[in-house]
Amino acid sequence: MAYSLRTTAPFRADLVGSFLRPAKLKQARLFFRDGIITKEQLTQVEDECIKDLVQKQIASGLELITDGEFRRSWWHFDFFWGLNGVEKRIIKKGYAFHDEETRPETARLVGKISGENHPFVEHFKFLYALKNDKVLPRQTIPAPAQLLAVLLNVRNNDETSNLRDIYPDDQSLIDDIAKAYRQVILDLYKAGCRNVQFDDCTWPVLCDENFVKAHPNLNVDELLEKYLAANNQALEGAPSDLSLTTHICRGNYHSTYFAQGGYDKVAKLLFGSEKVSAFYLEYDDERSGDFKPLALIPQDKLVVLGLITSKRPELEDKEIIKKRILEASKYVDLDRLCLSPQCGFSSTEEGNKLTEDDEWKKIKLVQEIAHEVWY
Repeated sequence: MAYSLRTTAPFRADLVGSFLRPAKLKQARLFFRDGIITKEQLTQVEDECIKDLVQKQIASGLELITDGEFRRSWWHFDFFWGLNGVEKRIIKKGYAFHDEETRPETARLVGKISGENHPFVEHFKFLYALKNDKVLPRQTIPAPAQLLAVLLNVRNNDETSNLRDIYPDDQSLIDDIAKAYRQVILDLYKAGCRNVQFDDCTWPVLCDENFVKAHPNLNVDELLEKYLAANNQALEGAPSDLSLTTHICRGNYHSTYFAQGGYDKVAKLLFGSEKVSAFYLEYDDERSGDFKPLALIPQDKLVVLGLITSKRPELEDKEIIKKRILEASKYVDLDRLCLSPQCGFSSTEEGNKLTEDDEWKKIKLVQEIAHEVWY
């Protein structure tokens, strides 16, 4: 059987976006924090590392490139801190992951949210200048729902908040978040971006029965509707040739996670109503549940199966992964499926517990399996 050629995201052999930070970059960040080097000197190191990463991605045969999120400390907070009206805040304790706690940082409001002059646009321009005609530059950003969840203190609700001093109700907050995102998306598009990927940890949190039981005051159904509204409002009016996709994540901090549970509780709303063209879904271990919820994904949307873990160095068995792809094809036609690692390799600058060599072996494995299944 001949399968359709993928010329835009997602690709048959895909990835989520972040790469392990090189030792040189980690050292430069420490020097900058200690006042040893300037911001300009740090930027120079970032530039050098991104150029090297892009060359490696192109040489590997990937059809997309990212900047590895090398200019960020966090996959999400750095974007939030770049919005007008949002600032970095040090808190009493970090976010709880399985057997580990993150750095105690978050985002808090200092005024109304807007998206003009976001630094990620300039970051993308640098990436775009490094592309060739064979690769698509991708911009990854946290989902609007993620900012909403942070500001509503869904996971860290013992922290005090000034939210109601600025936004009297959740809908006015959602409206401004969505408007800010529309501005950033448009500015990225004007800079040449044709693929924006939302990274979204909000839905899996509410699939986790232990979390929901521990937070009995949460109105889960209402919160899910608000997440959907934030994401979909942000996508309104997007150019038709802009590929908008989303990665649904259960947490990725130093090879740990914070959520577990299948997609069943959110599948109907998320898969049926979020206005993206593809879902990148984690399926690397038992925490992800089975493939049955995939049956609720509309015929016009694609699925990227995150069957290769980015959390551990051990390489998966090719034949087992191919069998799992065929199992998933019982619910989504094989021509609408793609393959990727389940998450990025370094959602935060700490990175997962594997080496750069391990990272590239994982990417090569994804490519080899994709070639054997679809080509």
